[in-house]
Amino acid sequence: MSTLRTMTEPQELDLLVTFFDLTGFARYARKRTNREVLDALSTYYELIGDHVEPSGGAVIKFIGDAGLVVYPEEHVNQGVLALRAAKEAGDAWWARQDASSQSIYKLHFCPVCCAHVGTKSNKQFDVFGNTVNTAAMLKSHGFAMTAQVFRQLTPETRKLFKKHTPPITYIPLEEPHKD
Repeated sequence: MSTLRTMTEPQELDLLVTFFDLTGFARYARKRTNREVLDALSTYYELIGDHVEPSGGAVIKFIGDAGLVVYPEEHVNQGVLALRAAKEAGDAWWARQDASSQSIYKLHFCPVCCAHVGTKSNKQFDVFGNTVNTAAMLKSHGFAMTAQVFRQLTPETRKLFKKHTPPITYIPLEEPHKD
C-alpha cells in the first residue's frame, strides 16, 4: 500500500473500501477527560493499524471514533480476515475499558479514484467515488460486506459468512440476523 501514498497523479483503482465506527462512543467520552479520550483512541488506532498494515491494507484516516481503510485487489481476502480480527480485538479492548462501544464495519469493493488532496500546503492521500459512498451507507449491525467483496473471497473465507437480504450483504455466521 506504500505505492498509494507515493502516487503523484490521481488514479482509478479497484480497492476494498472499509468504514468502521464505534457505537455508544459519545456516552463513553462524556464520562472521561479529554486526555482520557485521546489516550483511549490513540491505543485503539494502534490496535487497528496492528491488524490492517501487516495484512496489506492502509488506514487512510481516522475521524474521532471512526476510520477509513483500503486494501488493493490482491489483498481483499487477507483484508476481510484482518478486519474481522480487528473488530473482535477492538470490541474486546473497549469492553475492558468499561465502554459499551462495539465497532461497526462496512466493506465494499469496486473502483475508486485515489489522489492526494487538501490545502495547497497540506495534501493527504484519500479515496473518492461511488464505492466509498456505497461502503459508507451500507447497513451493518457489526460487520457487513457487499456481494462484490464476497466474490473476491476464497472458498474457505466465504464459509465464515452468510447472505443477509435485502440488499444482499454478507455477515459473520455467528452474528445474529437483525433488521
